[in-house]
Amino acid sequence: MSKGKSAAQKLMSECGIDDPTEIPLDLIVFGRGATLVEKSLKNSEGRIVFGADSAIITINSDIEYAGKKRFVTAHELGHYEMHRNVITVHNDTDATLEFFKNGNQETEANEFASELLMPEHLFKKEYASKKFSPDLLRQLSERFQTSITSVAYKYFELGSHPICLFYSHNNKVMYWKRPENYPHFINDRTKLTPPDDSVASEFFEKGKIYSKDQSKQPIWKSTWFELKHWENDNDYKFYEYCIITPKYNTVLSIVWEELR
Repeated sequence: MSKGKSAAQKLMSECGIDDPTEIPLDLIVFGRGATLVEKSLKNSEGRIVFGADSAIITINSDIEYAGKKRFVTAHELGHYEMHRNVITVHNDTDATLEFFKNGNQETEANEFASELLMPEHLFKKEYASKKFSPDLLRQLSERFQTSITSVAYKYFELGSHPICLFYSHNNKVMYWKRPENYPHFINDRTKLTPPDDSVASEFFEKGKIYSKDQSKQPIWKSTWFELKHWENDNDYKFYEYCIITPKYNTVLSIVWEELR
């Protein structure tokens, strides 16, 4: 078990928390000994400043979505729980909150926030027997009162239907993930533009953002994956759903296959 996940479970056990949506997150922060404030921050989504015996967590009041504010708050609480003897002042931006970060304190804080807001046992219960779709991700986001991006990564980790993730910024693919033993090989486009026929490319090139009822867009297998010479695109049913953040010019492409 990761350090972040373990720390979140330890906190919930010590505080007697089973479902974190039933307790205001600010009360959890205060109960752990930190002070939580909201105010406008420039070039930062969250900040933590450690004192001798306490800490002040500041959340950017300009964040538009309540779910993202909750995730940033939980991320900063993760720093408080795990890194109080390592850092004194720390600012978090959209880049440090990115789930693709690996092997550092940001990964640990993201894992902490993910488990605190979406405990594994509850998360699995919520999606059990439900078909994967953008609507399911939105339902999980509402259920756990957190960002749909954090839900997508949690589902990638725990979900019953395999999905692939592609994170693009400023019209360049920065990172991607696929499940272990996934049968399709990804054409590595790291630092390159998204495929011309991808939904991500439609946003970067044309500013296209699909409505909720059209957010599940059909694509070819060959859009993101290698098509073997004996394969035919028409034999596959792939879809792409994009979580777009125009403010930061980022796109998280969620790609999955449905069997015919």
